[in-house]
Order: sequence, then C-alpha cells, then structure tokens
Amino acid sequence: MAQDIISAALLGVLEGLTEFIPVSSTGHVLLAAHFLGFDSPGRAFAVMIQLGAISAILAVYSGRLWQIFSSAPQDPRARRFVFAVLLAFLPAVVVGMLAHRIIKEVLFETPMLIAAMLILGGIILLFADRLATAPRFAEAEDIPLSRALGIGVVQCFAMVPGVSRSGATIVGALLMGATKRAAAEFSFFLSMPTMIGAFAYDFYKNRAVLDAASLGNVAIGFVFAFAAALLVVRWLLGYVSVRGYGLFAWWRIGVGSMVLLALIAIR
Repeated sequence: MAQDIISAALLGVLEGLTEFIPVSSTGHVLLAAHFLGFDSPGRAFAVMIQLGAISAILAVYSGRLWQIFSSAPQDPRARRFVFAVLLAFLPAVVVGMLAHRIIKEVLFETPMLIAAMLILGGIILLFADRLATAPRFAEAEDIPLSRALGIGVVQCFAMVPGVSRSGATIVGALLMGATKRAAAEFSFFLSMPTMIGAFAYDFYKNRAVLDAASLGNVAIGFVFAFAAALLVVRWLLGYVSVRGYGLFAWWRIGVGSMVLLALIAIR
C-alpha cells in the first residue's frame, strides 16, 4: 500500500513535468509504471492523472480564458480562436472513441512500441525544429480554422503512447506556419478540451473496475501532477521562444534508446 502511494506520487510528478513538453507524458508514465511494478485497473491511472496537469494550465490561463470567452460575442478574432480550438479537438473525439479499446488493451501494453515511438518522435521533432521556414502566425489566435483542423488531425497520432500529444500538436503547428511560441501556446489551449474529454471518457469506461484504492492513487497523482505542471507551464513558453525544441527531441531519443536496451536486456 505504502509503495503504491509513493509510486503514485512519483508518477504524478513525472506526469506534471512532461505533459506540456513534447516528450510524451503518457509514454513516460507507462514506462515508469512498468519498471516500478505499478498497475492500475484498465490503465486508467496514466490517463486520469492528466487532469491534474490540465487543472494547472487552467489556473495559469484563467485570466486569458475569461478574456477570450467574454469578448467572443463581440470580437471576431476571439470567436474564431474558440472555434479553431474546438475544430482541432474534433478529430481526437472521433478517433479516441473508435479506437479506445485498441489503444488501452494493445498499445498501452507494449513498452517496446512506446520506446520506439519516443525515438521516432524525437527525430521528427528535430526535423521540425530546424526546418527553415518563415513563420506566418506569431500568436496562437492567428492560426486559421483550416490549419487548426490540420493540427487536430496530427494530434490523433498521439493516441499511440510515446508519440506525445503536445509533440504532435507542436510539430503540426510548426509545419503549418506557427512560431515556436505560438505552437506551444496553441498546444496548451488544445490540451484543455482534449484531456478533459479523455479523462471523462476513460472514467466512464473504467468506472466499474475503479475501487477506492485506485481512486486514492489517482487523487495522489492528480495533486502532484498539478504542482509539477505549474512549474513547467510558467517556464516553457519563454524557453522555446529562445532555444526551440532540440533539447526535448534529444531527451526523447536518449530515453527511448535506454528503455529499448533495458527491455532487451531483461527479456
């Protein structure tokens, strides 16, 4: 019991630190849980503690969210941005509902696949970060509806653990003309409906197998994810505006390679 509490806290910190950087929080949490021997019914823990990280970004962006929604009825730019985020969210709704069983019962149970996706995603992120294109959209609110939908389609690749939701949306936004800061910020806003929806749907699907102990572990993970994510959100935009995403790409490649070697060694 004590071991599960400690593991839940550690995994919560890991979730909060990695949710908004393009390294795949789910991939990191699943791999860490695998090596810690931590299990949860229906693999619900890895999805449900993401609500802690999303709560952190809601807290940080509460003022801006209020400004956007309160001005949307009169301000066409704010209204278009709300529609852009919702439009980008729709592909994940469709794919997530149709492929939920395969994702949870097959992909979440394949550590080797997760490690490989970390490496591949790191290579793609390096390419996108170094791509010499002139950005057309300096702010997240400037991204048009058609490109927002494209970002939403790219986000669906993150259904495969190890790909990274933030990584997929950031790469999609960069390739569609957003600055590095605008790409990260659009990813922040898109994470809100996406992860709230994922939490609600996963809770609904696993409600019958979640006992008091499992929910207690989720609560512990939630609190630690919230605290860790607060630190990351406040730091990330300034960092990527100046230095880009190379550090995270190399981190992915390094972690994925080490995990692959470890998995091969213990076979």
